[in-house]
Amino acid sequence: MTDVHIIGAGIHPFGRHPDKSGLDQGVDAIVGALGDAGLAWDQMQFCFGGSQAAGMADAVLPRLGLTGLQAINVANGCATGGSALLSAYWAIKSGEFDLGVAFGFDKHPRGAFNADPEELGLPAWYGETGLMLTTQFFGLKIQRYMATYAITAEVLGLVAEKAYLNGSRTPHSWRKRAIAAEEILAADMVADPLTKFMFCSPAEGGAALILASERRMKALGRSGPRLRGAAIRTRLKGSFEVFTPSIAPQPGPTPTELAAKATFEMAGVDPEDIDLAQLQDTECGAEVMHMAECGFCAPGEQEALIRAGATRVGGALPVNTDGGCLACGEPIGASGLRQVYENVQQLRGRSGERQVERARLALSQVYGAPGLSAVTILEQG
Repeated sequence: MTDVHIIGAGIHPFGRHPDKSGLDQGVDAIVGALGDAGLAWDQMQFCFGGSQAAGMADAVLPRLGLTGLQAINVANGCATGGSALLSAYWAIKSGEFDLGVAFGFDKHPRGAFNADPEELGLPAWYGETGLMLTTQFFGLKIQRYMATYAITAEVLGLVAEKAYLNGSRTPHSWRKRAIAAEEILAADMVADPLTKFMFCSPAEGGAALILASERRMKALGRSGPRLRGAAIRTRLKGSFEVFTPSIAPQPGPTPTELAAKATFEMAGVDPEDIDLAQLQDTECGAEVMHMAECGFCAPGEQEALIRAGATRVGGALPVNTDGGCLACGEPIGASGLRQVYENVQQLRGRSGERQVERARLALSQVYGAPGLSAVTILEQG
């Protein structure tokens, strides 16, 4: 099967844009990716796109041109963008197509995500307890993790401090103000131990990637990072995930553990080979847990690594170099693609103050309800 490369990447800045619809932002991102690749829309053979709150993703077609290409809408919770990318990857890897687009956009209202339990097969009482509010669930989950593995609240503050520092250096981020850990820890408590600065916010934005087979890329005279591996996995029985109404005495492997293991095996590399990582940080506790679930350390070792600055730009494994969801916000359709966009920019040496030197391999991991994870590994092209 053919190798797959990303030869163009575009993004509409994340945040709040009252003068633009979610669709506008998605179109802008696609136009940016096409411009980056030096290609036209009518050269695309397919597109996979997702949006949760801003309408059907294929509404971009009349704006860009009705060319008859295959267009498929993708919906997979917070992993929607990552799922669109994997769909495009498989379409080319199979040999069926050799040039296309993965994209996503969204425009969420203000306030926390608050899903309907019955849409996810859960009884109404689960929502009545407040656990459908993800702020509540994630607070309880990181409390349990901290108690089990001796992680302190101060480390959560350091994770958020790093995110806002990186966000202050990133053109496409929403939150531009660096915030000290002390201010973060002293802020209003939302769901103990998580303060208001430790959560991401529903947001707006768009992101798009142009994918090509190696043969087509060379024929076009283009270049770009190679997708060394990509996998998506769902939860097993006993895994404690968002919208899980109970926890087993001995929880099983998580979706992120399963997806990361599969991706490393596909790529033929190990966690210690990775030069930077974008990890789902719906709240800063998620980044801590996903560090271990991706294999970068054992559970509990995050405390020492984060305190030593290992996850900062310049450290042994920079994590969320553009500020992650904390600094960028989370427009669900675009968020996973933002992670890959950032890795593409890093591997091309285009990241300015936040550039990771000599980066060759970059990982992204996105997590979504009700318990699934997508992981990709890019290699400098």
